[in-house]
Amino acid sequence: MSFTALQVTETAPKTFSHALVRREIADLPEHDTLIRVNWSSLNYKDALSFSGNKGITRSYPHTPGVDAAGVVEESTVFEAGTEVIVVGFDLGMNTPGGLAEYIRVPSEWVIPKPEGLSPRECMILGTAGFTAAQCLHRLEQNGLTPDAGEVVVSGATGGVGSVAVALLSRAGFEVAAASRNPEGAAWLKEVGAASLISAEELTEDSGKPLMKGRWAGAVETVGGKTLEVLTRSMRHRGIITCCGMITGAELHTNVFPFILRGLSLIGIDSAECPMSMKKEIWNRLAGEWKPDCLEALAREIPLSEAANALTDMKNGTTRGRTVVRIS
Repeated sequence: MSFTALQVTETAPKTFSHALVRREIADLPEHDTLIRVNWSSLNYKDALSFSGNKGITRSYPHTPGVDAAGVVEESTVFEAGTEVIVVGFDLGMNTPGGLAEYIRVPSEWVIPKPEGLSPRECMILGTAGFTAAQCLHRLEQNGLTPDAGEVVVSGATGGVGSVAVALLSRAGFEVAAASRNPEGAAWLKEVGAASLISAEELTEDSGKPLMKGRWAGAVETVGGKTLEVLTRSMRHRGIITCCGMITGAELHTNVFPFILRGLSLIGIDSAECPMSMKKEIWNRLAGEWKPDCLEALAREIPLSEAANALTDMKNGTTRGRTVVRIS
């Protein structure tokens, strides 16, 4: 039986092409759960895999897509017809991903669709939304409450950032949204930002070991200079969750924010997050954390437009979340 998939091929060293192709289900990996995919979504990892980043995907031809929502066709664990989601693990990295009509994965990667979310809504959230929710989860675990002060979100018009703004606002926090895109100001207010600042404000550096303490918490999605400056401009007992590196992978700071202000810097790893925590967070996303503005966070495209959308994402010209209609 054949199906349609977006396939990226290395035609020459460091040269990649893409096309919608017909593949055979028999050629999928020999795992125990076959899923007919109805919805997927686009994440920055997909853009990297699509562009041939060997740090994400080692070998090609390959189908990207770290997210999938669909229905079980065959499984040794789940009943046929069960609505499920697969988010993270190795899907779309070195395992053929969700930008295809079928995937076959280990049952350990599969989560029954949570009540309270439709399959499409699960993909509006996707890996980006789960990452943002994990940031909120860790902020709460470490004692941050809405009365502590402002929480800043860097890269706020991106996938993780925009959902973080919505989730934090839903949880009662006063959110400052930082973005390089002034055209997104009205939209960020719509999804929950209490105030807007330019991304440049988070890279203005006094050169001092400690700067004025402004933020009680931060969801930091871009890395580089922004993370460096934030470590020195948090309030006493401030908490930063770090989940991105678009502007840089290195961190230059000093110990004073940690030993004088008690700063907590928390790394967020979504792909290999333990399944127990994944289920807990997805249940909260389907319940008290579910944003009222889900539709405002996303646009919908068919699979045939995914390649262009991934190119735009890699070039930094997308906003919010992109949901892909597979079938």
